[in-house]
Amino acid sequence: MNQRATESTSTHPGNLFVVAAPSGAGKSSLVSSLLEVDSHLVVAISHTTRKPRGQEQDGREYHFVDQATFRSMIERNQFFEWAEVHGHLYGTSRGAIEDRITGGHDVVLEIDWQGALQIKKQFPGAILIFILPPSWGELLQRLQRRGEDPPEVIAKRMENARLEVSQARHFDFVIINALFETALFDLKAIVHSQRLKYAAQLRSKSPVFAALGLTDQQSERPTDDPAASPA
Repeated sequence: MNQRATESTSTHPGNLFVVAAPSGAGKSSLVSSLLEVDSHLVVAISHTTRKPRGQEQDGREYHFVDQATFRSMIERNQFFEWAEVHGHLYGTSRGAIEDRITGGHDVVLEIDWQGALQIKKQFPGAILIFILPPSWGELLQRLQRRGEDPPEVIAKRMENARLEVSQARHFDFVIINALFETALFDLKAIVHSQRLKYAAQLRSKSPVFAALGLTDQQSERPTDDPAASPA
């Protein structure tokens, strides 16, 4: 475990939300819409060796790099996690997360399930969210409507989706994206509820907690029964 990474989520005010899904489940669209309505949330942009799709731009959806550059970053230990997905390399740089969380920002990260579980090991406080399609038939139709891949690539994505979906049980939250507006509401609810947890409030509103005599050390001690205390 990377000690520096663990400290980033336990002592700094920002939250880390990690969103994963099989291709075509609507992960990117949900996160993009969430960012439009939540000004306190920033996205950590991953690196990949695949080519841009459609209107994607370098530095917006991904940092697009070649194999040699990506491998060099691995050797220099610049990634918190990296994995090969659909024949391409994807990775999350340390700076993409640490700089933002230590600055007090809540960070959302879009990665595959392998990367999400690696992040959880290094960031125990990370919140893992998995997006499920309502059915296999609907997932296939979405991939076909996207119009980006030939039939053989779509078939491979559907095959990989079986494994990806089976990993949802390891995540903290699961959203079924049957209706986009409902799924977006669920995603916003997860983010908001996480911000209201005691530990998250203690980190982000530390002056208020200190003024009220609430400390991190105090929260770790067993709570005495108020009824046993003298009036």
